[in-house]
Amino acid sequence: MNQSAISNFLRDLVAWTVVALFMFPIFWWALVSIQPASAIFDKDYINIFNFVPTVNNYILTLTDVGSSLFNSREAILNSLIVAIGSTVLVIMIGVSAAFSLSHHLNAHKHNFIIAVFLARIAPPIATIIPIYVTYRTIGLNDTWAGLILAHTAMNAPLAILLLKSFIDEVPREMFEAAKIDGATEFQSLIKILIPNISGGLVTTTILCFIFSWTEFLMATYLTDQMHMLPVQLSILRMADWGPVAALSTATLVPSFVAILLVRKNLVRGLTWGMQK
Repeated sequence: MNQSAISNFLRDLVAWTVVALFMFPIFWWALVSIQPASAIFDKDYINIFNFVPTVNNYILTLTDVGSSLFNSREAILNSLIVAIGSTVLVIMIGVSAAFSLSHHLNAHKHNFIIAVFLARIAPPIATIIPIYVTYRTIGLNDTWAGLILAHTAMNAPLAILLLKSFIDEVPREMFEAAKIDGATEFQSLIKILIPNISGGLVTTTILCFIFSWTEFLMATYLTDQMHMLPVQLSILRMADWGPVAALSTATLVPSFVAILLVRKNLVRGLTWGMQK
């Protein structure tokens, strides 16, 4: 083997090792989700494949069979409402802000980009207490609207940075020609911009949905009542590892499917978002 082949082999080996390390906990969690209680709580053996698979854990947590303690259908609905609502708001804000940033804001563009980037990298824990106090004062605590607005504020900077990277690639001549033909800014936005950044728009939408769907910290502080628990918090009230693992595994499936569908645009969007 020549030096190039050895280098490629070592690179692939390191890559697969890193992937395996990150994927093993997910694999183990999925394995626990199909194990019966006797295998999960066996103190003498670590049961990897020597058990009879069962779907009872999924039935307990995804249907109304059994105790209401394990039923997570309402939590799933809450998470869907919050994730979809915040994603719609984020995309509306992101497209408008990114378009203005790319085509109209010239004097302080770099300062605005830095401000957006800093807002993105700021840890949520730094803002959660002021948000909590504000929500308690105005009555948005423990509501869908409160969580939607919080998730929108969290994901908007990411959407702006990503969408700007795609908008910058659309030739300005197209907008100038449309303006000469009498098109308004809104018409240019709908008829020229959206079709040309459809891939980036889908990627940003899926990313924002995933970040909202899996968000934990804000829901912990901004949700008090049991009926408002989102998916990632509803596992805290369960007393059995089987249903907990089943719910966690089931909620990961949409994220994996979405990432696989847009994996090319996802990598492209993230790299261009950093370069721009």
